Amino acid sequence: MYIEQIYTDCLAQASYYIESSGEAIIIDPIRDGEFYLELLKKRKSNLKYIFETHFHADFVSGHIELANLTNADIVFGPNAITSYKCIVAQDNQDFHFGNLKLRALHTPGHTMESTSYLLFSDDNKAEAIFTGDTLFIGEVGRPDLAVNPQLTSEDLASHLYDSLRNVIMNLEDNVIVYPGHGAGSACGKNISSQKHSTIREQKQYNYALQPMSKQDFIKMVLAGISKAPQYFGHDVAMNKEGYQPVKKVIQNSLNELSYETYLSYITSESVILDVRSPNDFEKGFINGSINIGKMGMFAPWVGTIIPPSSKIILVCNLNEELEVISRLARIGYENVVGYISDLTHWKKNRELDYIHSIDSTKIDEHKNNLSILDVRREDELRLGFVKDSINIPLSQLSDNLDKIPKSNNLIIYCAGGYRSMIASSILQSKGFKGIKNIYGGFSEIARNSPYLI
Repeated sequence: MYIEQIYTDCLAQASYYIESSGEAIIIDPIRDGEFYLELLKKRKSNLKYIFETHFHADFVSGHIELANLTNADIVFGPNAITSYKCIVAQDNQDFHFGNLKLRALHTPGHTMESTSYLLFSDDNKAEAIFTGDTLFIGEVGRPDLAVNPQLTSEDLASHLYDSLRNVIMNLEDNVIVYPGHGAGSACGKNISSQKHSTIREQKQYNYALQPMSKQDFIKMVLAGISKAPQYFGHDVAMNKEGYQPVKKVIQNSLNELSYETYLSYITSESVILDVRSPNDFEKGFINGSINIGKMGMFAPWVGTIIPPSSKIILVCNLNEELEVISRLARIGYENVVGYISDLTHWKKNRELDYIHSIDSTKIDEHKNNLSILDVRREDELRLGFVKDSINIPLSQLSDNLDKIPKSNNLIIYCAGGYRSMIASSILQSKGFKGIKNIYGGFSEIARNSPYLI
């Protein structure tokens, strides 16, 4: 038996490669299929099945392309309906590969087709469970993504309670838990950074698995859930209905734009996405650009800030365009019309815009008519905040522009500086003036305690 967890940091997502006697299966692959093909070649194995735990909302799965390239069968759990060929497993159905078997356990709640997969060793003992977005380490999946006129969040939470109590918690304590996501994913409220655990540990430490009534569970798991990013529905549709090969997406997007051709692509539907670091961005950018640095949780923030239908003009460092286009394709953003990696013309003609950043020690120098915007999540405020600041989480910023004073002296901060530059670029593109970003965010402000409460 060979198990490898493939973790994609920018999506906080885990896929799994499992192999026995020259036959392999993959669970929840991302769209970049080349890695899996190289792994199969390296391990000298044939791919027999591709298992999907549910219709993913936060990324486009690589199951369709991988199946086309390997002739492996795609497997979903009960209730799944697709526009392409796949096996829809029955609850408790076994699938064999090599000397091992994988059992589909229907665990609805996150979505109605959500299914966990229980791996048995060659001596028929339950070895590990791959829980997708049903059970995370220290958390459970959010039950609000598959609501419809016939199914409420409360209904889904009720199903999730039953799936956890009647299926997963009935497994042996030593069964290893391999989740679909880690810390940073929007598919759960407060997921641990641990990559795996055991049933025993989750029974002990996961708040959602403690003894409680179903009504108490429903109330608790639905409390404090942030609004789902706008791209989630877009990705679910692609995972259900299919999509074009990623190579074609890249081919259509690798279009280098000169100053003149760039002008021809500017429309009301276009967004200038600058993926350079905040420090590079503030030193000069094309007017109207949105800065989402390609470091950190890049793709989910793009999906939160920029509508999926947007025509994207990409600004990046030289030779980074392929990487960025590929990462955008992971979340189903396929409308990159071209890229710019040389701003010489804009700089020469003095057509660049700027954002001024200051050290936290300089706040006192900007007291006149000062407004302070905190773009951290509400739960981060317990660490402290600047006196008289306005808190609007970055994910809600575009819907709350009317709550931000146009004072010509606006200081913006987050935890470390990444989100505050995103916010600064959004507000500057909307006509706000006098924006000042805080270097290092709240981490640096906290060194100057007189500003805090």
